[in-house]
This record gives sequence, structure tokens and C-alpha cells, in this order.
Amino acid sequence: MPTIEDYKGQTPAWCPGCGDFGILTAFKQAVVEMGMEPHQFTIVSGIGQAGKFPHYLKCNTFNGLHGRTLPVATGIRLSNHVMPVIAVAGDGDCYGEGGNHFIHAVRRNINIKLFVHDNQIYGLTKGQASPTSMEGMVTKTQPFGVFSEQLNPVALAIALDCSFVARSFAGDTKHLKGMIKEAMTHKGFSLVDIFQPCVTFNKINTFEWYKKRVYQIEPEYNPEDRVEAFKRALEWGDRIPIGVIYRNHRPILEERVPVIAEKPLVRQGFDKSKLEKTLKEFY
Repeated sequence: MPTIEDYKGQTPAWCPGCGDFGILTAFKQAVVEMGMEPHQFTIVSGIGQAGKFPHYLKCNTFNGLHGRTLPVATGIRLSNHVMPVIAVAGDGDCYGEGGNHFIHAVRRNINIKLFVHDNQIYGLTKGQASPTSMEGMVTKTQPFGVFSEQLNPVALAIALDCSFVARSFAGDTKHLKGMIKEAMTHKGFSLVDIFQPCVTFNKINTFEWYKKRVYQIEPEYNPEDRVEAFKRALEWGDRIPIGVIYRNHRPILEERVPVIAEKPLVRQGFDKSKLEKTLKEFY
């Protein structure tokens, strides 16, 4: 059985008190409790403080471009769909530069687990507004406050009929661990949007700010009721729900691609003659 020590990576360079530490702790606890060994899955990340996440673990890793986490994760998953693939991104990385990729990954319903470190700010590039920054928030690049309407990624995901949509908070590692485990075991594209306070550049959405507002969804709530899920997704302000907000069961992309129906692409033979024949067509 794996242990927490098995997942020890580089020493984190995050700011002291960063919400990312809670996510790292919860993730390690989740995969250890699930009995997963470091070599048994791959994490893909982009650029940003969240993008450093797999550096501080021991695992298969691909660190790609800003906003391009999901295309790489999709390629890896289609190449070897027996290996779990996890995508880690920040709110700017995923919902800003990578917004189009997020939308189409949801549409395809590829079996990738997406964990978004949502600190409502660009942390690595020193504090400009992200898509999830609240209207009116003053930043270095928005001295008159944010004019754009705040993006609601949970509501967007439900509107797109995302297979699994959950939200959690880095200040509650026990709850977050549970959401990670549920996302990992769900069959289908899974989003966990994680409130992750940035102690350096976001002085509004602090740990205390979230603690006063987040509440765990009651046990009798039915996450397969899409209308009710959308209502919960729109809750923002004095009360913000965390937990599994929406879930459905529909075919995943991997099951619909004939080429990989029998076995993963990485285990299939390569016929060089077919490549030569194809190349001759361009002569």
C-alpha cells in the first residue's frame, strides 16, 4: 500500500499560507486512501502557481503551456485510456486562456479529472484579475475595478451538461479529499472547482471570507436534478454551496472511438507499410 511519503516531491515554493498547500495535502490523502501508486496515473498542468502542483508530488507529469492543459490531457487519455489522467489548472489558466478547451472537453465527456485551483486572481503574474474575480475588485491592472461580469464556472459546466461538477474549499481538507475521491471514481469528465485563497494578491476572498460563506450541501440533496443543481450553482454572496452539485451518467469519449475499442493505442502494433502508402499519396 502507498503512503504519504511515497508522494513526496520537490519542496513547494508557494507563499506561506497559500491555499495550494491544503489542496496538495487533500490530494495526497485521497490517492493514498484509494491505494493508488505514483506510477499509476498522470497529472497534466499548465502555467501558474497551480501548474507547479505536480512538481511537489511524485507522479507521471506533463507540464505544458498556459491554458493548454486539457488538450494535452486529452491526447494522453486517448493514447492510453487505461491510465487515469488528471488535469490541474488555475482559474486564469483554465477559464481564461483555456476557456474554449474547457467547454469542448465537457462536450466530449472524456474521462479526465479536472481540479481547478480557483483563487480568483492571477497569482504567478502578480495580481491581475482573472475570469472569476468579482466585479469591482481593484487590481494592479484594473485600478478602477473589474468591469466584466464574474464567470461562474460551476453554472457554466452544468449548462453544458458536464458529467460531474463539484466545488470545495482548500480550508477544509477533509471535505476536499472526499470531493477528489468522488471525482476520481466517477466515470466521465469531472470538474472540481476549489476555492483556494491567495494570501498575497487577493485580500478580498480570504480564508475567513470563505469560512463565513461556504456551507456543505445537505445529504438529501439530489445532484442528478439538473434544474436544482443550476439553482445551487447560482448561489453566491452570503451563502455558497460546496459539495457534489451535479452528476449525470452518459457515454465517455473513449468508448465511442472505434480505434481504441479493443485495446489502448499504446499497446497496438505499428504497420510501417501503411504510413509509406499514405505518404505516397502526397507525391
